[in-house]
Amino acid sequence: MNERPAADLIVDVAGVSKRFLGEGPRAVNDLSLAVERGEILCLLGPSGCGKTTLLRLLAGFERPDAGEVHVAGKLVASPTLSVPPERRRIGFVFQDFALFPHLNVTDNVAFGLAGTRAARRARAAEVLDLVGLSVFAARMPHQLSGGQQQRVALARALAPQPHILLLDEPFTNLDASLRGATRDEVRSVLKRSGMTAIVVTHDQDEALSLGDRVAVMRFGRVEQIGRPEDVYMHPATPFVAGFVGRTNLLRGQAEGRSARTGLGPVALANEATGQVVVSLRPDQLQLVVGAKPDGASVRAKVARREFRGHVVTYEAHIDWTPPGAASKGGLQAGERLLVDERPDCRLQVGDEAWVIVKGAGVSLA
Repeated sequence: MNERPAADLIVDVAGVSKRFLGEGPRAVNDLSLAVERGEILCLLGPSGCGKTTLLRLLAGFERPDAGEVHVAGKLVASPTLSVPPERRRIGFVFQDFALFPHLNVTDNVAFGLAGTRAARRARAAEVLDLVGLSVFAARMPHQLSGGQQQRVALARALAPQPHILLLDEPFTNLDASLRGATRDEVRSVLKRSGMTAIVVTHDQDEALSLGDRVAVMRFGRVEQIGRPEDVYMHPATPFVAGFVGRTNLLRGQAEGRSARTGLGPVALANEATGQVVVSLRPDQLQLVVGAKPDGASVRAKVARREFRGHVVTYEAHIDWTPPGAASKGGLQAGERLLVDERPDCRLQVGDEAWVIVKGAGVSLA
C-alpha cells in the first residue's frame, strides 16, 4: 500500500539504511525520523555522519537499501521503489546557491515553473516579495551580495510550493558577518510561509538558533532529537554533550539527584544510581582565587585564556587534588577543565585558582 494518512506529518522515514561500498559501513543505518508540517528540523553532526546522505534519500537522488520514506503521506522511496525527484514536490537549496549567472533574479526564480510566462513571473514576484527582494528583481546574480543570493535560491525553491524544503549547509559560503543575519532572515521566511524544512549543518550555533528541533547524528543514526534547549541542557550521551557546545565530563557515583565526583558533590538535573558520567558545562564551573572556599576539592592552573566577548573561557589544568583522590576514581593532576567566567575576569595564564561547581550537572547514559 503506497498511501498513509498525511495528517500533520510531512516526512516519515522508517528504518532507512544506505551503504555505498559493498561491505563498508552504512552511511545511514536503520534510521527513523518524523517531521511535522511547518516544522524546521536541523540535522546536526560531524562530517561523515550521514546528514547529506539522508537529505539525498529524501530528495530522490539516492535509493535506500532498506526502509521506507513517506512524504505528505505518500510512499516515495523503498528498496523497490523510487519516485523521481521532480515528482516528489521537494525543494532543494544547495551550498553554492546554483543560480543561473545569465538570468536575472526574476527569471532565476521563475525557472522551471509551469504555466504561462505571465503566470510564472507573477509567482516569482510573489515569492520575491516574501523574501524581501522585490527591488532586486531585475538584477543579475553577480550584482547581489552572498546573503541576497541565498534568499534568491530560497525563493526559487519555494516558488513551486513544495511539500518540504531541504537545505544542505546553506550558510557555509557566506562570510561570518553575514551568516547570523541571513540565518535569521531564512528562518523568518520559512515561518511566514508555513514551510516545512530540514536543514543540514555541522554548526552547533546554527542548529540551535534555526531549528524548532535538532537531530544530532552519529555513524548514520540519530543519537538524540529534541528541542534545541533540551538537547543542549539535557544531552543524552557523552557524544551529544561534547558536540553540542563545550562540556566537562566527570566520572562519578550517583545517588538519586546527587553524584560524588572528583570536584566534590554535584547536584544532578536527572535522577541516577551507580557509576555515571556527569556533564558540566563551562558556565557551571567557577574559578576562585585565594583561600580554599567551601565545597572546593581541587585547584587548577590556567593554561589558556580565550576572550569571547560575552565570556572568557579558561582552560585550566588540575594541579592539586586531595591525597588518594586519583586512586578513588577522582580527577588526576593534569586533567583539563573548561570554565566560563565574566568578561571582566582578570585571571591570566599561569594563575592558580580553586574550582567549584555551580548549578546541576546531567547524568549521561
